[in-house]
Amino acid sequence: MSTLLPGIASRQIPTTRIRTNVLEREGDDDAGTPVVLVHGNVSSALFFQPFMLSLPRSWRVVAVDLRGFGDSETAPVDATRGLRDYSDDLFAAVEALGPAGAPHLFGWSMGAGVVLQYALDHPVASLTLQSPVSPYGFGGTALDGSRLTPDAAGTGGGGGNPDFVAALESGDTGDGPASPRTVYRTAYVHAGHRDEYEDLWVESMLSTATGVGNYPGDSRPSANWPGFAPGEHGVLNTMTPDHLDLSGITGLAVKPPILWVHGAADVIVSDASLFDLNQLGALGAIPGWPGDDIAPAQPMVSQTRAVLDGYRASGGAVTERLLQECGHSPHLEHPDRVRAALEELVG
Repeated sequence: MSTLLPGIASRQIPTTRIRTNVLEREGDDDAGTPVVLVHGNVSSALFFQPFMLSLPRSWRVVAVDLRGFGDSETAPVDATRGLRDYSDDLFAAVEALGPAGAPHLFGWSMGAGVVLQYALDHPVASLTLQSPVSPYGFGGTALDGSRLTPDAAGTGGGGGNPDFVAALESGDTGDGPASPRTVYRTAYVHAGHRDEYEDLWVESMLSTATGVGNYPGDSRPSANWPGFAPGEHGVLNTMTPDHLDLSGITGLAVKPPILWVHGAADVIVSDASLFDLNQLGALGAIPGWPGDDIAPAQPMVSQTRAVLDGYRASGGAVTERLLQECGHSPHLEHPDRVRAALEELVG
């Protein structure tokens, strides 16, 4: 199966950091409005292809593979820097591509965290946050972003499902309970959604590099439930509350306009996420849960809303699009609505 749709080209670009793979639309003008798309965890730029093809031809549209995903270089991730390894890679790629002016950045899930970090460090024209990871990371925090335990127990690399990791490593394209296909069908999109490119999405997921330095990362023992705390390496540890805090966007002197797009049926990023170990403990899926007073679920969406309310209150412009019958992938499930919102933002 070809992984590239007609009208999409792929190329490797050397940067000051890593060899980065990018997808581009054939025929785009290098002087067009630069729009850069950044995928999330266990995916790649391949997921953006139909959406890329639908965007205005006056834009220069690029989708970037993050390190350890797609066809970019598999380099280890220093999780103690939060998402900065990825955002620094992205900046180096943008510099190498040489767009005309500051880019409009579109980040999906973990990729939304990457573009927020980019905006903390570099000028951007706008930010689109699609199903974004909370500004306080994934798991282990109260509404205000404070840690539930000093060591951020229950977050990071120790929370990776070993059966899912094994499925990635074996190139599993089937529909077993821990296969990428099943995870896509039950978590990436809302129940019942199917499209013609599902095999391509599975191939994209299978491009994920595994191991301590990549997905899921390492962990260390903890005296707190469920018995582990984040390590210092790999993907999942980049989004733990001891390593990541993006709430500083409220203090940006120059605030780019933000579009927040998310699905009402998202089970990954939610105030009751099925990927939050505290929520799974409350549901009885993980034994020994110490109770809601000690280990409550992370209010992920409420945290994002609070930070974006602060961004708005301090002079920034924020537009929200909450889509019904939509899971974690609005650009796949409701592409016309996402495209219209993005066109309104970029102009």
